[in-house]
Amino acid sequence: MSFDYLISILKPMLEGAQMTVLLFIIAIVVSIPLGFILTLSVGSRFKPLSLIAQGYIYVMRGTPLLLQLLFICFGLPMIPVVGEYLVLDRFVAACLGFILNYAAYFAEIFRGGLLAIDKGQYEASQVLGLNKWQTLTKVILPQMFRIALPSVANESVTLVKDTALLYAVAVPELLHFAQTAVNRDFTIVPFFVAGIIYLIMTLLLTMVFKWLEKRFKFE
Repeated sequence: MSFDYLISILKPMLEGAQMTVLLFIIAIVVSIPLGFILTLSVGSRFKPLSLIAQGYIYVMRGTPLLLQLLFICFGLPMIPVVGEYLVLDRFVAACLGFILNYAAYFAEIFRGGLLAIDKGQYEASQVLGLNKWQTLTKVILPQMFRIALPSVANESVTLVKDTALLYAVAVPELLHFAQTAVNRDFTIVPFFVAGIIYLIMTLLLTMVFKWLEKRFKFE
């Protein structure tokens, strides 16, 4: 194994890592707000909305992410009549699958955060004359975010690792290029390189969340 060989495999793998990072950013930016909306829907007094949200969370958390990705990529186009209109670009389909799946997990994390807030906080807000919106935005959400942050961090790290599932739906990401190099060169070195790249990405993400935890801990 030479330095030149490492450089030759590193370039395409870094290009694949860009796809991994792009998927992560899209999924995290969309799934966290969607997860919070689901949390509010579960707690809604409108029972049909609450039941739909609970059912959605149960299905998305109870079935494998890989199965969901395969269904969106290959199953939707097979639906009679409307299937031809549901053919999506593989990357778009993958983003949709990750967003829908992780929104359910974040919804449960946020629900746990809300349940951890003492009921006295709501009563104190009423005594101070705050309306429901002010109570939610100024009292409840900041506390919920601090409580839920460690779990959100853990789920975000899992999301980075789960991006390897893109390989199963033929999206050229980091693992795809690693596997290609292994098959071509009959060496496991690309797998070690891919592992190091994943470790670097998760390390950077962990550092960001540690910084956030320290910042919000003392506010």
